[in-house]
Formats: sequence, C-alpha cells, structure tokens
Amino acid sequence: MQTTSVAEAQQEETFSYSGYHSIISGVNPDWEYGGFPLPDGSFWRYREPNAAVIVEAERLRVRVGQITRFNNQVQILDNAKNMFFSTKKFEPPDEGEMSVEWEMTARCTGTRPRDLYDGFVSVNLLDFRTGMALDFFVCNDVIATVYARLPFPGVPEPQDPENAVRPKYFSDFNELPIETKPGQLHRYRISYSKSKDEVRFFVDGQDAGVYIEVPSKVHSFVIALGLMTEKGIEQGKSVSVHGQGLTGEWGPFTISTRKTEQ
Repeated sequence: MQTTSVAEAQQEETFSYSGYHSIISGVNPDWEYGGFPLPDGSFWRYREPNAAVIVEAERLRVRVGQITRFNNQVQILDNAKNMFFSTKKFEPPDEGEMSVEWEMTARCTGTRPRDLYDGFVSVNLLDFRTGMALDFFVCNDVIATVYARLPFPGVPEPQDPENAVRPKYFSDFNELPIETKPGQLHRYRISYSKSKDEVRFFVDGQDAGVYIEVPSKVHSFVIALGLMTEKGIEQGKSVSVHGQGLTGEWGPFTISTRKTEQ
C-alpha cells in the first residue's frame, strides 16, 4: 500500500501600517474621517469638531473633552463620534489567515463605571461589502470583543438562506474577564481565516475568543479608529451624549498574512 503525504507550504508576509502624520498634513493620506452617504445626497462624517489630534512618531492620540455628535434616526450614525478609516483596504488570503495587531489605550471621563457602552475607544475591522465587523471596544474598566454583521448604509442586504436558523444582522459584545484601568496599555490581535470561516481574538498574547462558521466571507476590510458610544435611540431621540470625554491612543498596526498552499 502506498501512502502519499501532502506538504503545506506557507508563505508569510508582515508589514506595518500607521501613517498618522497624513491625518494632519492631508498629503497622500493613509487615514480619512469615516462616515456614510445619506439618502438626501449629504454625507454623515464621524468628526468631533473640537477633537485634539496629536501624532507622536508612529502613535496617534485623539482627545475629546466632551463628545457632541449624535443622530436621532440611524443607530450606526449615532454610535461613532469621531472615527478614522484607513484609506487602504486589506485583503485576507483565500487560503491561510490574516492577523491585525496593535497597541491601544483608553481614558474615559464622565462615563458610568462598568458601562462600556457609555463611551469607549475602538478598533474596528469593517467590510462594507458584507457588513461584517470584527472589533475591540475598550473603556476605563472593561475590554470587549465584538463580532457583528451590520446594516451599514448603502451596503446590500446579505442573502437570507431558506429556513435560516441564525439572524441576518447581529452584534455579539463579549465583555472579557480581564482587569484593566484608565490609560492601561494592552496589545490586541484579530486573526481571520477565510477558508475556515473563523475569527480569533487575542489580548496581550492570550486567547480572548473564537467564532466559527462566520456567515459572510470577508474579502477586504478597512481599519477604523473610533471614539464611540453604543446606546440605543429611544423614541426617536439619541441618548448617547451627556458630557462624556474620550481619549484614545493607537500605535502602529502590524499586518501579517500567512498563505497556505497545498
């Protein structure tokens, strides 16, 4: 009897993405203010007018003394107060995985203790083709992973299979049993495998959760850097703003791609 062994050749590529100076200079920008076009032809921009944007080498700090932005009609527009989108789209390999790793701190003032959704700092990996979002949310005393498929404005609805047993749109906020404090530095990583339909989250090198059977394949995503809230609109009125202050700091991103070939 003959046995045949199949060797898997792996190709690894790693690069850094920051370019925060371009937020200020506007020259060949690596980041831009995020937002979405509205049905009336206008554009909703995630920009706090009094935010202080500070770049120190390859680190970005954004400070808002009191958040002011809100939307009374659309939840996704109400959530993000100030947010930058990467101008580059990152494409996971068909076989293998892509990992995004970075350092981040969060300081939140005037927010309710242990209430993550009252104000937090985020990194969001957003696929505007499918609505998938893979995120970390961080406030003074809570760290959470977020696994979601969202109805982003202008994004086509995903196909709903016949006899579907899972929701079309969802958000799973997994508050982690990890102690943290205001301004504490942690290292975060999100790893996604398109071939396995799997996403893994890590904090300081430790496993922080896994999701399998991801319902939509992520062909590309942007990185978003956010100062956010997550409070439901009540009776046609936003309740997300009550004088909170948010400060986020992000280091450079390390993007690692491991391609597997049979």
